Amino acid sequence: MARILIVEDEPNMRMGLRDNLEFEGYDVEVAEEGKSGLDKILNNAYDLVLLDVMMPNLSGFDVCKTARNKGIKTPIILLTAKGEEIDKVLGLELGADDYITKPFGLRELLARVKAVLRRTETIQESTSQKLEIKIGKLTADFNNYEGNVDGKIVKMSHKEFEILQFLWNHKNETVSRNQLLENIWGYDEFPTTRTIDNFILKLRQKIETDLNNPKIILTVHGIGYKLIG
Repeated sequence: MARILIVEDEPNMRMGLRDNLEFEGYDVEVAEEGKSGLDKILNNAYDLVLLDVMMPNLSGFDVCKTARNKGIKTPIILLTAKGEEIDKVLGLELGADDYITKPFGLRELLARVKAVLRRTETIQESTSQKLEIKIGKLTADFNNYEGNVDGKIVKMSHKEFEILQFLWNHKNETVSRNQLLENIWGYDEFPTTRTIDNFILKLRQKIETDLNNPKIILTVHGIGYKLIG
């Protein structure tokens, strides 16, 4: 049974989410605001966090950023009334795994929850026998979501690891941007392909010796990328 934490300051939304997720068979805990939510995230084990962005004192963006900086790898879905692309991109770059804009339907939310949990389970299964993999300058530990260059730990987001693992599993193959959207985020409506390009740039900064002449993650113009392994 998956254990889910809901961090939401609006009482009706919080209780509605809890009731529906419990009805689906999930073990659910709640927090009423960002500070208590962050405390729960840092001191308990969850399979997923549903995190409201627009909260007083400590926003969902702040909670997400702090949790990731503390090494928490728990998947996070952000909930917010904001729908602008810049907010979506910010949430993902801070380490969120998905983003859903209010108002949303229950079926959509449940589908997102199941998709994130399923992807997390698949990643854990596929990396269970792997240790560290050398990709260019970077040594990637997919089991623990840790990376290092020349023995020094480098900061990497959960999404960077997911994208890198997908490329590694399809090394020497051309992977389209839409394939990455569908397999990493679970659907092709969001985020935009520009977000994929931004993540690739961050990965290249950790992997390539010469950013102006990449040899490991190649651009296939008009299509996507190829990881040479």
